[in-house]
Amino acid sequence: MRLRTKSLEDYVVDGVNYALMILIFIATCYPFYYLLVISFNKGMDTALGGVYFWPRQFTLDNYSTFLGDPKWIKSFFVSAARTIAGTALGLLVTSLVAYGLSAKQLLFKRFYYTLFIVGMYVSGGLIPYYVVLRQLHLLNTFYVFVIPTMLNIFFLIIAVSFFRELPYEMEESAKMDGASELTIFARIVLPVSKPLLATMALFLGVSQWNSWLDSAYFVSSDHLRTLTFRMIEIINKGNVPLDSRSAEFASQVSQVTPFSLQVAAMVIAVAPIILVYPFLQKYFVKGATIGAVKG
Repeated sequence: MRLRTKSLEDYVVDGVNYALMILIFIATCYPFYYLLVISFNKGMDTALGGVYFWPRQFTLDNYSTFLGDPKWIKSFFVSAARTIAGTALGLLVTSLVAYGLSAKQLLFKRFYYTLFIVGMYVSGGLIPYYVVLRQLHLLNTFYVFVIPTMLNIFFLIIAVSFFRELPYEMEESAKMDGASELTIFARIVLPVSKPLLATMALFLGVSQWNSWLDSAYFVSSDHLRTLTFRMIEIINKGNVPLDSRSAEFASQVSQVTPFSLQVAAMVIAVAPIILVYPFLQKYFVKGATIGAVKG
């Protein structure tokens, strides 16, 4: 078989593609790398400028200051707990409801769909939502983080489309062997739905980890504050202007500035997502396209 040699036009096109990919890579990754560098540099030295590629005065003071307060440790575990519990419950409930809606013999299917679509696009507002949570006795409890988010209507629609494409013969043969609906769902449907579940888990987990409004509006106990809520507090404090005497005192006491503390908080908040994503990537690419070409 004769191999095709590249022409001048092929080399030009390849060169342009590589150049564009390098530029996109730099534009995408450099901001994260810059924040990482700043987080390991002394805050007062960073304020002087000129720090771009590596720390000029390496220090761990930003992280030690950030984690020195026990409240940050509690907030980290609250965020981790709500992310794990919220993602698990969201996967379970959304998948169960979607599996039920995908059944061909389900009665009033159109009514259920209409109900979910209206609920996705129409909201009663913050105050009615607050009243509902109060009536359910969820305010100022850990459950306010996970129970209202157990059913995600967006992923519900995608999951229904996915389950409909599964061969009905698998379920039919399992029923002939005496398997119940829950057994079919747990032992047949879920194992072949890994791309869907991985995609849902990634988005639900990121949403839970980054959420802070519920911690601000529906929680008053300090021990239930999340990590992102603490970050918002740090950012707001950093935006408060200091007079010249306060700024001079702060520079004498510590090399940590509000900006360097904010950057350290950003790195800590982003790190878990970056560490988890590689394990879900092989399923995510396939799962992200589920439902995109379904009729």
